[in-house]
Amino acid sequence: MSAQPDITAATTTTSTELTVKTADAMREVGRRLAGLLRPGDLVLLTGELGAGKTTLTRGLGEGLGVRGAVTSPTFVIARVHPHLGGGPALVHVDAYRLSGGLDEMEDLDLDVSLPESVIVVEWGDGKVEELSEDRLHVVIHRAVGASAADAADVAHASEDTDDVRSVRVTGVGARWAGVDLSPLG
Repeated sequence: MSAQPDITAATTTTSTELTVKTADAMREVGRRLAGLLRPGDLVLLTGELGAGKTTLTRGLGEGLGVRGAVTSPTFVIARVHPHLGGGPALVHVDAYRLSGGLDEMEDLDLDVSLPESVIVVEWGDGKVEELSEDRLHVVIHRAVGASAADAADVAHASEDTDDVRSVRVTGVGARWAGVDLSPLG
């Protein structure tokens, strides 16, 4: 009898749904996502506090091969992680404390960084969509209060069901039309 994988997926053309069961699996989703990204891509991360947005971004940083530890930029608003070689930098933004929408975000000059970087914005919904018609939305939900059947489905009995995440990745715009998101799962 084989163990269940930590990630399971169901995919459509520009959207995929994943069940992520561990923090390591969330980092792996980020590493896999990095393989689909290129300079100029905008990624919006949505999810409650503790959902795994920064964990996913850590995996992205590893997959992109950037310098520096990827940590939450909550208090500095944005961190730039240069590529160790010739690839795109990762610009990691936390818009949680920003309430002014794109006007307030303009102070960060993200539009200047966008063409040569991958920009990831936590809490960016309703604030940065105007930066690009093409973007990737990643929505992470925690399985808080999951049923006993869901708990039995967790790969490792010692893990808490609250660690299980539902992740929906949706591509918006011509850049993502027809992109196969199945490598994420």
